[in-house]
Amino acid sequence: MYRSHTCGELRATDINKEVTLSGWVQKTRDKGFMVWVDIRDRYGITQLIFDEERSSKALMEQAQKLGREFVIQAKGTVIERASKNPNIPTGDIELLVSELNILNDALLPPFTIEDETDGGEELRMQYRYLDIRRNPVKNNLIFRHKVTQEVRNYLSKQSFVEVETPYLIKSTPEGARDFVVPSRMNEGEFYALPQSPQTFKQLLMVGGMDKYFQIVKCFRDEDLRADRQPEFTQIDCEMAFVEQEDILNTFEGLTRHLLKEINGVEVDTFPRMTFDDAMRLYGNDKPDIRFGMEFGELNAVAQHKDFNVFNNAELVVGIAVPGGNTYTRKEIDKLIDWVKRPQVGALGMVYCRCNDDGTYKSSVDKFYDQDDLAKWADVTGAKAGDLICVLSGDTNKVRAQLSALRMELAERLGLRKSDEFAPLWVVDFPLLEWDEDTERYHAMHHPFTSPKPGQLELLDSKPGEVKANAYDLVLNGNEIGGGSIRIHDKSTQAIMLKHLGFSDEEARAQFGFLMDAFEYGAPPHGGIAFGLDRLVAILGGQETIRDFIAFPKNNSGRDVMIDAPAPIDNEQLQELNLKLDL
Repeated sequence: MYRSHTCGELRATDINKEVTLSGWVQKTRDKGFMVWVDIRDRYGITQLIFDEERSSKALMEQAQKLGREFVIQAKGTVIERASKNPNIPTGDIELLVSELNILNDALLPPFTIEDETDGGEELRMQYRYLDIRRNPVKNNLIFRHKVTQEVRNYLSKQSFVEVETPYLIKSTPEGARDFVVPSRMNEGEFYALPQSPQTFKQLLMVGGMDKYFQIVKCFRDEDLRADRQPEFTQIDCEMAFVEQEDILNTFEGLTRHLLKEINGVEVDTFPRMTFDDAMRLYGNDKPDIRFGMEFGELNAVAQHKDFNVFNNAELVVGIAVPGGNTYTRKEIDKLIDWVKRPQVGALGMVYCRCNDDGTYKSSVDKFYDQDDLAKWADVTGAKAGDLICVLSGDTNKVRAQLSALRMELAERLGLRKSDEFAPLWVVDFPLLEWDEDTERYHAMHHPFTSPKPGQLELLDSKPGEVKANAYDLVLNGNEIGGGSIRIHDKSTQAIMLKHLGFSDEEARAQFGFLMDAFEYGAPPHGGIAFGLDRLVAILGGQETIRDFIAFPKNNSGRDVMIDAPAPIDNEQLQELNLKLDL
C-alpha cells in the first residue's frame, strides 16, 4: 500500500495515528538540525518533519537530499504542529517521519509548480503534465468533471439515453473544413472526422431512440482563438415528437440545474429575443445582457444636417456609456484609436458629452445644436453624466464595430461580472445567408434545419426572408448552445438542398442515406448541442477554454507537448497510396 491517507486528508483528530503518505515534494526547508518537507498530491499538502533528536542520521541525510517534484513515500506519526498554518486544511498537524522512500527522483522543473507560476503559456503547454500539477489547472479539470457529471445526471433523469456515434464518417459540406483520414483498405478514399454527429442523431430519431444525448468530440479545421480548438466537446442532444417550445423548456431546465448545483445560483427567467432584435439592439446574435448600453439608431435625428459622414451612411447608431462624461479628452481619443484598429475597422467615432447641467457638448457641435443632441440622448437613453459614442457606415459592419466597443467599455467599467449569470434565448434566425464569394445562399446553421411553419413557399420568391425554426442559448455574451427543429420528410429536405445549390445527383451522393431513412417513417424531431468547453469555462468564471482542457492545442493548432501534427514516413505514405506535393 503506497498510502493510507491522501495529503489533504489529515486533521487534528488524526493525531497519534500511524499513517503512510505518497506524493510529490512541493518544497523543502532545511535548518540543519531540522528539515521540513511539504508533500503534495491532488488532494492537498501535508508538512513532513525530520529532526535530529527524533530522526536517525541516515533519515536526516535522506531528507536533505530531496528536490522539488521528487516522488516520495513517507511513513510516520501524526503530531500537532508547533506553528500552525491556517491557510491549508492540514495546517494543524504534521507528520513526524520514521521511514522515507524515494519512489522517483525528478529534474528541476522548467517553471515553478505554484498557483502563481513563472512559466509562460507556451512553456507550460510544452510541459502540460507539470502544469496539471498546479492548483488552477488541476481544479479546472476537476470542475469540468463535476459539470459533466451533472449534465449526465440531469439528462438521464429526463429519460435521455447516451449513445455513441462513429468518428470515422463521410465528408459532408457543413460549413467548416473537415479533417480527413485516408483509408488503407479503400484506395483513394477518405473518412472525415465529424464536425458534429448531426446526421447520426437524426438517424437515431428514425430508429426510435426518442431522447438521445452524447458527450462527444467534434472536429473542425478552422482558424483558432481563445474559445476555439480544432477538437472540442459537445453535449449533443436530440428529441423526437417535439416542437421548439419542448426543447427550450427541457434545456432551460438543464441550464438551471447546472447553475444551481455548480454555482449555487437560482435563475428565474430565460428571456427570448429574436435574431433581428439582437442585431438591432446589440449588434450581434449573442448579446451580453448583464448590462445595458443598448444601441440607439440615430438616422432619423442625425441625417438632417450638413454632416455628410452621417448623411452618406447606411446606419448611424450610438450607445450611452454610463458615467462616461468623466472621461478626459485623452481617454476619449484612446477610445477613438481603439475602434480604428484593424481588428475593429471603424473609420472614426463621434461623441457627445451629457453634462450634469443638462447641456451637451459634442465633437460635431458645428453641425448639431442642443435640441439635436437632446434627441440623440433620448434615442440612446443617455442621462446626465453619460457619454454617447456614435459610429456610422454600412449596417452590418457598423453594428459589429459598435458591438465590439460596447463589450470593451463594459470590460473597462467592470460590468461583466463573472459571478453574475444572464441566460438568453435568441430565436427566429434567418434560414439562409448570402455568401458574396460564391454568390449563392448557404444554410446559416446546417442543411437539415427546418423553416418556420408556413414559410417554406417563400424559398422560391424571397429566400432571404425565410426564418429558421432555430434557437441559440446565450450565457453572458457567449453562445453556449444552438439547435433547431429538423426537416423530417424527404420532399422538404430535397427542396432545401436544391436551394442550397445541390443538384439531384449531388444531394443523393452526399445525403442519400438520410433521405432514404426518411422514407421509413421519420418522426418530427429537433435538438440542441452545447459547447461543453465554453460552458464549463463560463460556469468557472472565465471565457478562455484552454485551461479547462487537459491537453489543448495552441493558436496554430499544434500540440507542442507531443509535437503534433508531424510528418509520417514514406512507408506509411505508400501504404496509404498518398504522395506529397509540397
